[in-house]
Amino acid sequence: MAGRGEIIQIHIGQAGVQIANACWELYCLEHGILADGRLMQKPCDDSFLTFFEFTSQQSCVQPRLVMIDTEPTVIDEIRTGAYRNLFHPDTLISGKDDSGSNFARGYNLMASELLERAMNAIRRVADRCRSLRGFLVIRAIGGGTGSGLGTRIMEKLVEEFGRKITVIEFLVYPSPSISPVIVEPYNALLATHFSMDCADVSFIVDNEALYDICANTLNVPAPTYTNLNRIIGQVVSGFTATQRFSGHPNVSFQELQTNLVPYPRIHYPLINYAPLVPITHSMYVNMSTAQLTGQCFQMSNQMVRCNPAHGKYMACVLLYRGEIAPNEINTALESIRRAKAFRFVDWSPTGFKIGVSHMPPVYVPSGDLAPTSRACVAISNNTNIRIAWCRLVNKFDKLYQRRAFVYHYVGEGLEEGNFSEASENICQLVHDYLEVDASGDATRQGSDNEGD
Repeated sequence: MAGRGEIIQIHIGQAGVQIANACWELYCLEHGILADGRLMQKPCDDSFLTFFEFTSQQSCVQPRLVMIDTEPTVIDEIRTGAYRNLFHPDTLISGKDDSGSNFARGYNLMASELLERAMNAIRRVADRCRSLRGFLVIRAIGGGTGSGLGTRIMEKLVEEFGRKITVIEFLVYPSPSISPVIVEPYNALLATHFSMDCADVSFIVDNEALYDICANTLNVPAPTYTNLNRIIGQVVSGFTATQRFSGHPNVSFQELQTNLVPYPRIHYPLINYAPLVPITHSMYVNMSTAQLTGQCFQMSNQMVRCNPAHGKYMACVLLYRGEIAPNEINTALESIRRAKAFRFVDWSPTGFKIGVSHMPPVYVPSGDLAPTSRACVAISNNTNIRIAWCRLVNKFDKLYQRRAFVYHYVGEGLEEGNFSEASENICQLVHDYLEVDASGDATRQGSDNEGD
């Protein structure tokens, strides 16, 4: 694992910063780091250096991260919270005013105030990396900061660091029926439109899917954002485990992109996590590799609402944690391949890419998830993710047909033409997925005709 390079995490907006709490709490537990940055014991390897760097005191580390929010409240909670001595003050960037749930305000006014400060902080962290491997950006796109300012930061990352550095993002996406902000569809579609070419891979996380997991699977009847964010933290931790810990085979950021993204625009894979077992059932957690893998393809373990059985898989990456024998994985995959609901496009040669990290998953004490010795994150590029985009376009169009609230955006420097451009771009994305869906059928039909 030595010398595999560093990853910088960038948390933007209220949701991004609150998710940072859950992620870094978990990373500290995984790497044996106390809340003040001290190492519990002399590390046996350098796996922690992917996400942490030594401070001037060699027995202390600090995260390779930058947190940015347009108003101070949430970052002030970090500055005074349990991990206040872990984060370097220069990496916590906050403004004085919020973005008013307005993409245009975040993109223009807030960016004029905060973009250069944020980029200076990112540059300083990047300069201390020996071999920067990628950026992991975590933001919500329904509000104003994650969508607007987040998009400006994404554009700047590509401009300054080029395409050699992989940019992967986790996007908290407006839920199908839970919507605290009426203009969420505007913010989410504008953010996606403007930043589509900036990310190499984007994972959508839908709060409604997380609420369902809490209520139906983990028996948490009234989940708070802490409950939801800890699930996201567990997913992000599982996703990055093979970037940090030893194991075979390993999957780098670049390999993920190469294996998951057949065309640049189609870079929104589904992400699933298993096992999801409530803490009350701890004594029953002893899944076989086949059960673990099977659970990873159930809709109840999915971070966004859509049915992959109604689409086709273009690629799939399975990232396992814990002691898992390769032959058990092969057997599990064979049974998945035989399932009728699991359809690959014709041109996908192998379908599955496997990563294994021998470090078992770690769990936050007093959390909702039962501790397990093994876990799996399944990332699959499936054409039915277009349903999530269709829902959003429909809501966007209903608002825009009446020109509702448009003047708020135009008043903050956005051109009205950007609305129709955004809608057309996401409609084209839906069409791109439909084309991939149909391409296999056309190929198969052609070969059937040749057989006649």
